[in-house]
Amino acid sequence: MRELKFISYNGEYPNLCSGELVMELDGKKITFASHSLCSGGNVSFDENWSEEVTSGPWSIGEFPKGFPKELEGKAEDLVNENVSLGCCGGCV
Repeated sequence: MRELKFISYNGEYPNLCSGELVMELDGKKITFASHSLCSGGNVSFDENWSEEVTSGPWSIGEFPKGFPKELEGKAEDLVNENVSLGCCGGCV
């Protein structure tokens, strides 16, 4: 059975989704492209244009070439266990 581990993610406010994600697959480090994470949160505004930010789980929008399809769900689970839920609203 293949072993996938979360190593690091360096995204931070004001753009949580723009970091670099690093995982380890069977002992080999894999670096995902910057901006690979997609926030499940959103930003909206009320009638006074006050910003309201909600957080939600991450998904991975782009996997490295050759990443095993059967491990994509596991990779997203690991991200959500180790990275603060997005959305920070920094892109607005």
